[in-house]
Amino acid sequence: MTEIICAGFGGQGILTAGMLLIHAGMKNGQNVIFYPSYGSEMRGGTANCSVKISDKKIASPVIRKADIVFTMNGPAIDKFEPMLKPGGLLLVNTSLVDENRTYRDDIRVVKVPVTDIANELENPRGANIAMLGALAASSDLFDPEFLLDQINGYFEGRGRKIPANEACFRKGMEAAK
Repeated sequence: MTEIICAGFGGQGILTAGMLLIHAGMKNGQNVIFYPSYGSEMRGGTANCSVKISDKKIASPVIRKADIVFTMNGPAIDKFEPMLKPGGLLLVNTSLVDENRTYRDDIRVVKVPVTDIANELENPRGANIAMLGALAASSDLFDPEFLLDQINGYFEGRGRKIPANEACFRKGMEAAK
């Protein structure tokens, strides 16, 4: 089982990122759980979600120790870095996090300027997609091409084809390497 926490401000696509991960897990024939949490303000407030993906049944949505923590801002790191397992993966949006920040020495930290990537590619709502590219490049959760296909399929299934998402995903992958 892989346990993931996605966290940031409302409006950064945190819950969408979690939905994209469980969509890919379901399409891969796995069991999934998605447990969202967000502040009353939504856009600009805090948002996070817990995602579990497993080949076996999942008993609970609660995550005590995460394998991956996907963070889009400093407060998300403050709150969820302690919940990361030793040896776990912390994904950091360096566009919004101080580059001199220190991290635990028993985890792997991947720093990617996803907000800058999304803005550079003229897809300001694509920072979460760039971070999913970084996740794909930094973990063995999904084959990167499979995940990208599932992201495209998710949006196309809702009547939205977003060509800039592929560029964001690929640039996020490249920046994570």
